[in-house]
Amino acid sequence: MFKLMKYEFRKTWITKLIVLGITAAAEAAFLINLYTNNENSLAASIGILTLIAIFGILVIGLQSVITLHRDMNTKQGYMLFMTPNSCYKILGAKVLENGLSILVGGAFFFGLGALDVTLLFAKEGQLNQIWEMVQEVLRTFNEQIPLTADALAAFTFNLLTSWICTVVTAYLADVISSALLNGKSFNGIISFVIFLALSWGTEWLNGISTRNIQDVITSLVIQGGISLLTAAVMYVVTAQIMEKKLSV
Repeated sequence: MFKLMKYEFRKTWITKLIVLGITAAAEAAFLINLYTNNENSLAASIGILTLIAIFGILVIGLQSVITLHRDMNTKQGYMLFMTPNSCYKILGAKVLENGLSILVGGAFFFGLGALDVTLLFAKEGQLNQIWEMVQEVLRTFNEQIPLTADALAAFTFNLLTSWICTVVTAYLADVISSALLNGKSFNGIISFVIFLALSWGTEWLNGISTRNIQDVITSLVIQGGISLLTAAVMYVVTAQIMEKKLSV
């Protein structure tokens, strides 16, 4: 399993390195603007760092889905399924590598954001305009999130686990398209509808599971746990299909 995870990491490390390089450049711009008191550019650099964090995590997940699609639809990738490894191991390596990458990446951006906020307040004190911007961003996701370290950590955990679940759901939809519906009319549309239905089902399950919970932090953590459990179920179903249809 560890060798397979290393193999998956080698296929995606360039993208991760590019994201890290862009982040380093944006962070350097932020620090320069902070210590030169360039408030307009400082606000812009904060916005850019936020976008990099969001899209960086999205790209890590999307690349994993694209890699699985290539493995299932190209001769070079298909050789992977001819190795003496079960589909459970092959898919498990993809899920674990991508899940760890998303969680580590999310923790990195969360820590970087906490450091930058600390530097902002240490340098300038109460920055009302920037603080209001941060609050507005959070309200677009959840109006009830308090601006505390625990709440923000729970919110980040919720987002990351939700994205992991979405990626694993996309694995299942792609495997259905490539292994079960390959060559049939509208297979892409059917698999996309399945993806939307499963994603809606996960959101519905999260909603009813935390409907009567008043504490926002507890609700976010429970929803994150449900997303991980749902991802585990999706993994087993996907691996079972691959085992039956792709094993040689």
